Amino acid sequence: GLPVDHVHELLHKPLGIILLTGPTGSGKTTTIAGMIDYINRNRDAHIISIEEPIEYYHEGKKSLMNQREVNVDVASFSEAVTRNMRSDPDVMLVGEMRDLETMRSCLQAAETGHLVLSTLHTVSAPKTVDRLVTAFPAIEQEEIRAMTSTSLAAVFSEELIPRKDGKGRVAAYEIMIGEPAGSAAIGNLIRERKTSQMRGTIQSSAALGMQLLESNLARLVRDDLIEFEEAYNRANQKTDLLS
Repeated sequence: GLPVDHVHELLHKPLGIILLTGPTGSGKTTTIAGMIDYINRNRDAHIISIEEPIEYYHEGKKSLMNQREVNVDVASFSEAVTRNMRSDPDVMLVGEMRDLETMRSCLQAAETGHLVLSTLHTVSAPKTVDRLVTAFPAIEQEEIRAMTSTSLAAVFSEELIPRKDGKGRVAAYEIMIGEPAGSAAIGNLIRERKTSQMRGTIQSSAALGMQLLESNLARLVRDDLIEFEEAYNRANQKTDLLS
C-alpha cells in the first residue's frame, strides 16, 4: 500500500532517519523488513541491523548484511548503535527507539551520514515528533528539536485493517516527509515548535509523497476494500475522514 516511487527514492538517501510508527501488531516490522530487503537488493551498501529479537533473516545480496541481536550479540540498542558506527555502515536498522539514549544515538548516527530505520509506538506523524523531543529533559529539548528537524527524513504511521471480503488485512498509512528528503516546510515547523500545523502541510504536499491517514482510509473505503466503520474507528481526526 505504500507509494513505491517515493519510498524507493527515500531508501536511496545517504542519511536521515525513517521511522515506522503505530500500535503493536500494525505491521511495522514487516514493512521495515521490506525496506531493508529493497536496499539489500538495489544498493551497494553496508547494512547493520540491531533487533530484539531478530524476526526476519536477510542474506546479503547486492549489499553486505550484518544482523545483531540485543542481549545475545550486544548489551543494548544504544550501545550497539554507538559501537557499530565504527564498522562504517551506510544503513542501520534499529528495532525500536525505546529509551532516551537510543533516540540520541540514532539522531547522532543520522547527523554523521547514516540512513537509520527504526520504529516508535505513536499514532500519527506530528505526535512522533512530539514524542521524540519531549522524551528528553527540558534543558536538551531545543538541541534535540534542531537535530530532529535536520535528521528526520520520513515518518510512516501504519494501521492494519481487516479487508471487507475477509481475506486478510490491508495497510493504511500516514506519511510525512522531512527536510532531508526535500520538505523544508516540515523542518521549519519542527524548529519553530509548530507541530499542530503539520497536518495542513501534509495535506497540501501530495506531490512530495505525503498523505494523511484519513485520506488513505477514505480511498480504501471508496475502493471497497474496507468497511466505513473500520476506517472511522481508526481515524485520528474524524471530521477529516467525513469530509
